[in-house]
Amino acid sequence: MTKSILAKENILLNTAVGTKEEAIRVTGSILVDKGYVDANYIGKMLEREALTSTYMGNFVAIPHGTEDSKLLVKESGISFVQVPQGVDFGSGNIVKLLIGIAGKDNEHLDILSNIAIVCSEEENIEKLVAAKTADEILAIFEEVN
Repeated sequence: MTKSILAKENILLNTAVGTKEEAIRVTGSILVDKGYVDANYIGKMLEREALTSTYMGNFVAIPHGTEDSKLLVKESGISFVQVPQGVDFGSGNIVKLLIGIAGKDNEHLDILSNIAIVCSEEENIEKLVAAKTADEILAIFEEVN
């Protein structure tokens, strides 16, 4: 039986991190701990960030592995980390929502399009940053489907 791609236990609320590297490690750790990816995937997420920022605008970053990290993905999954105080992703880009992605085959493309739809609405971002429960977060993403 496959796990849900975004499950309640993949959501971390009210997190405080000091650096973007720490933020990416926290985001990746959820994917590792829940069995979506091999532990080495976190290093590939950091490698990807060094190549090009995963900051998407609107307080959102979508850390994910490099192209060659696909072998480390056991199954598609998403981690969601809320950082209400924000973390600097460089160039004054403040991130309050990190959405970690591990995609198996091309399954993550659907995941990405859903995230893009949700995150394109500023109102949704505000709701996600203010959410107090994992259920609130899930409800916002489920509205899209």
